[in-house]
Amino acid sequence: MTAVRIEGLTKDFLTGFWRPTPKRALDGLSLEIPAGGVFGLLGPNGAGKSTTLKLLLGLLRPTSGRIDLLGRPPGDTAVHQRLGFLPENPTFYDHLTAEELLTYFAGLFGLTGEARRQRAAAVLDRVGLEADRRRPLRGYSKGMIQRVGLAQALVNDPELVILDEPMSGLDPIGRRDVRAMIADLGRDGRTVLFSSHILSDAEELCDEVAVLARGRLVLHGRVADLTSRDVTGWHVVVSGGEADHYRAWAPGTTVQPLAGGRYALDLPADLRPETLVTALPSMGAALESVSPRRASLEDVFVRAVGEPVTPAGTAR
Repeated sequence: MTAVRIEGLTKDFLTGFWRPTPKRALDGLSLEIPAGGVFGLLGPNGAGKSTTLKLLLGLLRPTSGRIDLLGRPPGDTAVHQRLGFLPENPTFYDHLTAEELLTYFAGLFGLTGEARRQRAAAVLDRVGLEADRRRPLRGYSKGMIQRVGLAQALVNDPELVILDEPMSGLDPIGRRDVRAMIADLGRDGRTVLFSSHILSDAEELCDEVAVLARGRLVLHGRVADLTSRDVTGWHVVVSGGEADHYRAWAPGTTVQPLAGGRYALDLPADLRPETLVTALPSMGAALESVSPRRASLEDVFVRAVGEPVTPAGTAR
């Protein structure tokens, strides 16, 4: 089943004052996002990630192309009941408490009375704000506001959750907790679509990713498939022998002493480990293990985009 279907999606913005000219932000994007699991929308600054999310939410109108969300067009109000959204920098009425705010949002989705209060309490508990629910939001840190934003995205128990840079502004503990919540949502059978430039988060969380660059789709696939295609080297553990023998046998090989007279060797991809295995007896050594080093999602991203990765914490 497909949760999101995008066909030939294009968006032009007019730029300039006297003679406005169109500037293409998204160019013929076609993509299918399966229902259930976590999907990452990745790309450098200006790649078209935020434009894509705004088009999905109906906040922008496409120049051309088609979008289906849960089998319906983005403007269908029935879809809104089944959708949750967290913007990158959520802003709320800071004189309200988190409990008051979430109770209000629950009411917007038709919940009343005790059901509304219970739903607000449940989502605040889920994001770890149960102890601070009655504090005004003006006293919250940026990371706590991000958690409130995640709570409001979940208050209607959505089937599809769209998160724009959900780790923005979080400290390491907060990032760990939000990662765990996103993973739980995917395991619960919900579809989570999130944009990010933090590739380690995407590699850990996502079942599939799509990479945009200059408004175009340049890579799409399952993370496990994308990162297992290329062997970048070999990690070999041996027992016995001398470090100098290994360095002399293959200059440039990294040799790391381990406990118990063992060594870890990192061989380049063009040096097959079989040649080392054959040479080990003459060095008075024995093989313990061989494992290939695979490309990380960052390696795959850089090859696809052709430019350095945006450092964590840098705006898109």
